[in-house]
Amino acid sequence: MTTTDLPTPRPGDLRVAAVDLGATSGRVMVGVVGPGRLDLAEVHRFPNSGVPVDGALYWDVLGIHREVLVGLRKIAATGPLDAVGIDSWAVDYGLLDRDGMLLGNPHSHRDRRTDGVAERVWAEVPAEELFARTGLQHLPFNTVFQLAAARGTAALEAAQTLLLLPDLLGYWLTGEIGAERTNASTTGLYDAGTGTWTTDLAARLGLPWSILPPLRDAGDRVGTLVPDVAAAIGRSDADPAVPVVAVGSHDTASAVVGVPAGDERFAYISSGTWSLVGLELAAPVLTEAARAANFTNEAGVDGTVRYLKNVMGLWVLSQSVHTWERDGSTVDLPQLLAEAAGLPALRTVVDIDDASLLPPGDMPARIRALAEAAGEPVPTTRAEVARCIVDSLAVAYRRHLRAAAETSGEGFDVLHVVGGGMHNTLLCQLTADAVGVPVLAGPGEAAALGNVLVQARALGADLPDLAAMRALLRDTHPLRRYEPRDHLDWAAAERRVHPGRPTPVG
Repeated sequence: MTTTDLPTPRPGDLRVAAVDLGATSGRVMVGVVGPGRLDLAEVHRFPNSGVPVDGALYWDVLGIHREVLVGLRKIAATGPLDAVGIDSWAVDYGLLDRDGMLLGNPHSHRDRRTDGVAERVWAEVPAEELFARTGLQHLPFNTVFQLAAARGTAALEAAQTLLLLPDLLGYWLTGEIGAERTNASTTGLYDAGTGTWTTDLAARLGLPWSILPPLRDAGDRVGTLVPDVAAAIGRSDADPAVPVVAVGSHDTASAVVGVPAGDERFAYISSGTWSLVGLELAAPVLTEAARAANFTNEAGVDGTVRYLKNVMGLWVLSQSVHTWERDGSTVDLPQLLAEAAGLPALRTVVDIDDASLLPPGDMPARIRALAEAAGEPVPTTRAEVARCIVDSLAVAYRRHLRAAAETSGEGFDVLHVVGGGMHNTLLCQLTADAVGVPVLAGPGEAAALGNVLVQARALGADLPDLAAMRALLRDTHPLRRYEPRDHLDWAAAERRVHPGRPTPVG
């Protein structure tokens, strides 16, 4: 990498580092923001995955920290560094002792320690009460269930502070402790109505509520790089201090900032390892209908609410590729999807949200088992498995978006698909067909762009609100439009996946 590979700031432009961490890979990006300008370039990419140890699954969080420093060093070596922001996946956390030292590697949310824990929690605080307070979708790995699984362990007994992963990495950069709200709202311990921790619910569950850190908002300055970190990335004592800015630290919150919507009513899919499917609202929806539909109300940037559903996403496809490559073969994903596009549509559809697809493993075998159990034609070739996954995702998107509109009372006229999944042209077209509205695909790096935009505003850029940020996105990043086609019976496919359940009217 040379300076010629990166966007060159003009006088008055801001040049910031966006650390964007996914559950399969991490990126350190450099963003340049100025009047009519929003440029982004990848500086450092590294693999990331759970590390199995003695039957448990952990994150190598120190390795992630090391790679973050590598990326920051590359940025600092090639030009100014005005700020740093960090976003990552949600719910996972590290525990610190009274001296601020990490008490072991954080568990991955795909670890099986939370199996059956939700039912024990609901015996103490009913599911209806949890939802009425937190507005959170039931997922077996929500932080509250992880903590309940850890009750009585030495680490939790010794813990003085809990930090969600982006806040933990920010702590190592700055020495400052806190929890940014967009990620805090995914824990099951955050009150969706008041924007505070639900310490009373934590106490009823026997959880040490005092370990929950002070809350902060996206756009707040966390602190500046501590001397050891500054030195590690090549900064001298004479260089200006580099601030770390709290962005939408849940990557979906940053990705929704990066949705280039205009004045139209819109829905979104942040499409990656997970698919986050929903609407941006002004207030949470805490009704029984929303709970029964298993929607979540997560905090967004600038006081918005991300009313959405977690869908298993492209994790299923990437794990299938991983399974096929274990024998030493190479899978060309674009070619595989091209082959899948030539197969009959909706031949085999399965419930892509089935719990069997959550852990790592042999996804093709699990897809075949789901198809057989549902009486669907069993896919045998790689292309048939890929087609089943893509078709099943489109069916899930249709169902959940129509349910989001029905339970919230808010419709939509266009669907924005952002994140890595926007490059999957087959999935984007099928999604437009299934949902019945135009799909606007892009940008692919919405989370990193949202991260950059929030930093730039905190540093003084003329981006007063989400509308201004999104206008800059539309002016600087091309989108691809997919018009819906009316040639397949998506309602019938949905009934095959969910027999006996009415299709929501949207």
